[in-house]
Amino acid sequence: MTDARSDGAEPDEAVALEEQETEGENGDIAALTAERDQYLDQLQRTAAEYANYRRRNEQEREQLRLAANERLLRDVVPVLDDLQRGLEAIPEDEQGSAIAEGMRLVEQKLMNTLRRYGVTPIEAMGQPFDHTIHDAVEAEPGGDTVVAVYAPGYRLGEGVLRPAMVKVGRKPEGGSGAS
Repeated sequence: MTDARSDGAEPDEAVALEEQETEGENGDIAALTAERDQYLDQLQRTAAEYANYRRRNEQEREQLRLAANERLLRDVVPVLDDLQRGLEAIPEDEQGSAIAEGMRLVEQKLMNTLRRYGVTPIEAMGQPFDHTIHDAVEAEPGGDTVVAVYAPGYRLGEGVLRPAMVKVGRKPEGGSGAS
């Protein structure tokens, strides 16, 4: 009988041992899966942080480039103003001369160069006065519209390189239109 008990006990022990090994393997697999998931999560976070770092770095470089150009462009804009005033001063009978045509070509080339660097003119004439892009050097009482532009304004990217120097008054259409 002792032999029968030991024979009967051995299969139970073997099953129990097998179950322990299976539980141990399942535990190892679960632990490895959890560790893998933790590393995957860490990798994904690191990849996202790196992408954000690259984006911020590119934005900062673009801002530095614009800031470096801004100083030079501020100095070039008055030269464009002088060229445009020179074109306006050409007498009517000389508008078709070679000198006048040459000056217009230089103005056009300078404007194209400024555009390549992100400089664009600010539309001012007839627009509502906006202190962020207009500098009112003359104003009529009760006026809120730009009625004259003394010096054009320019944007550099999204910012203002130079505000437009303007006269603010009442809308010309409001006073001259008949009902």
